[in-house]
Amino acid sequence: MIETAVGLIAGVLVIAALIFLIELPFKIIWNSIVGGVILWLVNLTGLITIKITFIHALIVGVFGVPGLILLAIYLNFIK
Repeated sequence: MIETAVGLIAGVLVIAALIFLIELPFKIIWNSIVGGVILWLVNLTGLITIKITFIHALIVGVFGVPGLILLAIYLNFIK
């Protein structure tokens, strides 16, 4: 009885870990696409210009508006 429960719990944990590992690259790609679109829209306004790279898109995609603001400050004023 206990062995069955432990086996079931272990199986569920393994499946959850596999789902997480398969899902993670898709989340990274999706966040990068969204970040790239946001950077493209910001560049269209002409207020600031940020080069669209995978790293910049990932920063904006993951951190959102705060990431965009910090990236703009870093690239235009600090660097």
